Amino acid sequence: MIVDCAVYREGRRTEGPGDFSAALADARAAGGFVWIGLYEPDERELGRVAEQFGLHPLAVEDALKAHQRPKLEVYDDSLFLVLKPVVYEPESDAVSTGEVLTFLGDGFVVTVRHGEGLPLGPVRRRLEREPEMLGQGATTVLYAIADAAVDRYLDVATELSTDLEELEAEVFSEDGGRSRHVSSRIYNFKRQVLEFRRASGPLALPLSRLAGVNGVAPPFVEESARPFFRDVYDHLTRVNESVEGLDRLVSDVLSAHLAQMSVRQNDDMRKISAWAAMAAIPTMVAGIYGMNFRHMPELGWRWSYPVLVAVMVVLEMGVFRLFKRRGWL
Repeated sequence: MIVDCAVYREGRRTEGPGDFSAALADARAAGGFVWIGLYEPDERELGRVAEQFGLHPLAVEDALKAHQRPKLEVYDDSLFLVLKPVVYEPESDAVSTGEVLTFLGDGFVVTVRHGEGLPLGPVRRRLEREPEMLGQGATTVLYAIADAAVDRYLDVATELSTDLEELEAEVFSEDGGRSRHVSSRIYNFKRQVLEFRRASGPLALPLSRLAGVNGVAPPFVEESARPFFRDVYDHLTRVNESVEGLDRLVSDVLSAHLAQMSVRQNDDMRKISAWAAMAAIPTMVAGIYGMNFRHMPELGWRWSYPVLVAVMVVLEMGVFRLFKRRGWL
């Protein structure tokens, strides 16, 4: 549905005509722009907007289906930018993604939002409180949306860093390696980092193009907006470096946890082998004297039973001390 629609002239909001084409004509005549915000529109709603603003059908199809990678497409009459904002859910320690698709053209901005990743109401209100910045044109809206998404990335990266520190402490605690749930938690954390990378990593190329890193900026992007996009690009670079560090570190934590499990299993096997060796001594002696051979002199001796028991006890104590000294028990 259409969440908000307004015409901006000289950085000030004015309610435009109900007809989109009339609002666009008024905005262009006054040197301003129209900003239309839609939330999970259906095909009829988005088709009506696309017809009035001349949006490319391939971009419209992407905006309807969503589930796109972050990208920047350049068409004859507009730019099409896809962002995937992320949300951190502290109750489940999970990262989820939404989607914001922005059309930028001559005198108009159309935003299509899917999911709850990045509400654009606060972005619009922040810009409306800064008429000097908003008066620079429709490109400001594109910058503000990208800036808000990347700021959210920074917040989520900080939360994930905290979670990873807690996970490290649990893994390297005395009982952490024995817990059945540690491996699943590490694997789940790695999946969250992967989900984060899918949102932030591919965005680097679109932002570098908007910032004119290679000296050439796409159309509809004003020269004065490039420094702002470069600032967002720098922040995104920090985010991607942080996410890569998290990914490497969680892999190291998983390797350390598996190594701990292997060491503990070896310790357990040594203990089991030691007790089995100790049990083998009386078993061997009892087996020998349980074979019922006729010519066994000890069978007729009165003290044979207590002597054999004493020998077994002494051997058991000797083997026990030997294994204890070597750390097997």
